[in-house]
Amino acid sequence: MGRIMVQVQLANNDEVVLARGNATRSVERLEVEGVVDTGASRLVLPAAVVNRLRLPANGQSHVRDADGRREVREMVRDVWLRLAGREGVFSAVVEPGRETVLVGAIVLEDLDLLADCSAQTVWPRDPDRIVSELE
Repeated sequence: MGRIMVQVQLANNDEVVLARGNATRSVERLEVEGVVDTGASRLVLPAAVVNRLRLPANGQSHVRDADGRREVREMVRDVWLRLAGREGVFSAVVEPGRETVLVGAIVLEDLDLLADCSAQTVWPRDPDRIVSELE
């Protein structure tokens, strides 16, 4: 497991969809500091980011912190995210006291990104397309 500092662009996907084909409609996109953690599973957002982007609630999640504590956290949906030239739409856990975005394995897998902790880099496995492993 390792951690890599990255810049992540975020938006409310509802706004992204409404702005398609409408040159006069703008979308608030936030460029925020993030941490790719290969030992984490989900996307985790600071509550301040969730509030600013007006992300819709999506139930709750039971979470287990690195120190073993178990808690219940709110979830949001329709998080548009861009990282390393790839973009996707995800759900996320909301962390009230958090200051950085946490990018876990679900985002890395979905966007087909590789993480090299020793080199502190994240990059697409294939620069031209997402590769899906099927059996």
